[in-house]
Amino acid sequence: MNSKEQKLEAFSKLLDIMDDLREKCPWDKKQDLQSLRHLTLEEVYELSDALLEENLTEIKKELGDVLLHLVFYAKIGSEKKSFDIADVINSLNEKLIFRHPHIYGNVEVKDEEEVKQNWEKLKLKEGNKSILAGVPKSLPPIIKAYRIQEKVKGIGFEFASAEDAWKKVDEELAEFHAETNPEKKEQELGDVFFSLINYARISGLNADSALERTNLKFIKRFQTLEKLALEKNLNLAEMSLDEMDILWEEAKKTV
Repeated sequence: MNSKEQKLEAFSKLLDIMDDLREKCPWDKKQDLQSLRHLTLEEVYELSDALLEENLTEIKKELGDVLLHLVFYAKIGSEKKSFDIADVINSLNEKLIFRHPHIYGNVEVKDEEEVKQNWEKLKLKEGNKSILAGVPKSLPPIIKAYRIQEKVKGIGFEFASAEDAWKKVDEELAEFHAETNPEKKEQELGDVFFSLINYARISGLNADSALERTNLKFIKRFQTLEKLALEKNLNLAEMSLDEMDILWEEAKKTV
């Protein structure tokens, strides 16, 4: 592993390269906060894919791509004479020290849960008017639901157990099945999803990761089904569901 001096040297070189690109590269010179935004989201999702696969080589690569974007935004901020990378890091350092009084102050905590509760209370002291103020509007729905639930848990708004949370799932499912109005039925479906995510979270499961792994598993199995159909000279578009299900069960044995 690299020494602290080597890490600082590498980061300093990255800043120099960013300066060069912004001055000399036609593409980099043209970019602004808005043009980079969608590219940043793409890089973060690529990092997410690597994390799900626990592919350390890809994680290293994707972390570099995300870091480049962070440095890029800081460079634009300095050009606007608003902030630079040092301001970004100093602000982060101050926030971390303030929100960890059990490390940098005289507060004592018993466990991880007390740390989380203190974190949310300290955020309110920083000027946030609501516990939920820090939940990004553009988060994907499943992750947003998880973050909302995590944040209100920080002040004690939480089911006592996973069993209690599952009772809520049953309650929401009953309301969903009883509703006949299409618009209201969709609202009830949202309640079902929210309560399922809540149950998963309390049970120590990550609903977003679980669903994404199921998505990937389905893709692999269906692509195997397509391969089997091709090998048997079968046209999927002309097959019945029962016929495709036979291939599906065969695919499940290999994927």
